[in-house]
Amino acid sequence: MAHSTASIGTVDYATTIVTGAHAPHTLQADEGPELGGKDSGPAPYDLLTSALGACTVITLRMYAERKQWPVTSVEAKIHYIREGDAEHIERTLFIAGADAEQKKRMAEIAERTPVTLTLKKSMPITTTLG
Repeated sequence: MAHSTASIGTVDYATTIVTGAHAPHTLQADEGPELGGKDSGPAPYDLLTSALGACTVITLRMYAERKQWPVTSVEAKIHYIREGDAEHIERTLFIAGADAEQKKRMAEIAERTPVTLTLKKSMPITTTLG
């Protein structure tokens, strides 16, 4: 379904990512200066929160269109928080053009978007050498 290739050379820690099921898209990732990088792209957890945010707003836009609701915009602010060993994500939705009941239903739908469900259940990762 989804795939990507990440590669890194000798410049700390600039990473090139190529991804895309239908056409290749190239992204740059890096770490911030506090971790020895040059901040030339989003850090890995920024990419994770971006994926959740994109999935959330895309799913909610599709839902609103299917219901023919007058939603003019959907914004999802995503915050990954780590406190010691505890981690969690806070998501805040801003939905324009919908009434209170529609917003409530869209918040319920947000809890069942594909990336949300993946993050909530976790999954095994298998690593092999190529």
